Amino acid sequence: QVQLVESGGGLVQAGGSLRLSCTASGRTFSSNVMGWFRQAPGKAREFVAAINWSGGSTKYADSVKGRFTISRDNAKNTVYLQMNSLKPEDTAVYYCALRTGNSGSAYYIFPSEYDYWGQGTQVTVSS
Repeated sequence: QVQLVESGGGLVQAGGSLRLSCTASGRTFSSNVMGWFRQAPGKAREFVAAINWSGGSTKYADSVKGRFTISRDNAKNTVYLQMNSLKPEDTAVYYCALRTGNSGSAYYIFPSEYDYWGQGTQVTVSS
């Protein structure tokens, strides 16, 4: 089993920044794809960003491209999401997810493509 624990959420004013972290423990597998999703109240869970094992392939939702950056430190089993220029519409619970299996691509944008999920961390952006 894999356990994912997110941290770094909070309340920030529009235009501000936050950095989310997600640390994996347990059977983390020798290679995987890590992703970030978010879910606002009354809305479906949506893709935010993903990164492959080497970090050489990343994928972003159009809504966050140029503002958010995903990265990972495999020695620490941790993936990060640096969020800059935050907007009120970024308010949501942010979840990290892990997809097992060796892949050179990060183009996995559907929740069903991921095998493990964290509990989520709340991000609130005030206007």
